[in-house]
Amino acid sequence: METLENYQLILNTGKTTTEIALNLFDALEEVNLDFMFGRWQGSGLHTNHPMDGLLEVSNWYGKEFIDAENLDPLLFLDNQGKIFKVAPHPTLISLVLKLPIPKNNSIKPLLVSMTSLLKTEKSQARLRMIEYRGKVTATMIYDYLPINDSFRKVDENTVLGIMDYKNLAQPFFFVLKRCF
Repeated sequence: METLENYQLILNTGKTTTEIALNLFDALEEVNLDFMFGRWQGSGLHTNHPMDGLLEVSNWYGKEFIDAENLDPLLFLDNQGKIFKVAPHPTLISLVLKLPIPKNNSIKPLLVSMTSLLKTEKSQARLRMIEYRGKVTATMIYDYLPINDSFRKVDENTVLGIMDYKNLAQPFFFVLKRCF
């Protein structure tokens, strides 16, 4: 059994196993919809998932929860450091998960260009209270993808998120820190 200190070390290093990340997620408190409203900066929690490192290399910034019906699940930074919203593309996500894409800066220009082509001003998700892994918690439901992101509270300004993608058995983990 992991201790609270070990969990904090895991969150600080950003690396663990899927089993330990699931144990951590299960041990954390649920969050309600109001708790999630605002802008959050994200980082991956690497568990040897095909997406580990991909969001960071593509200049992923985080997520913004405006209200229960209007969410921006993918915020990215352009080359000038300005935040923009991206519409997730189902075919592109499937392709990214199947191909062995290097997760280093050599591919960064290509990924940044691809995300800039998917800019949007339209909301791409909504937020609901859904039971996941035995607890009812705030969950982001993508409008056009079979993906739900469920959240659990680490502290007042940090949540652990888990991406449950229907087409992939292994969950993807990420950490969000509140900006405002």
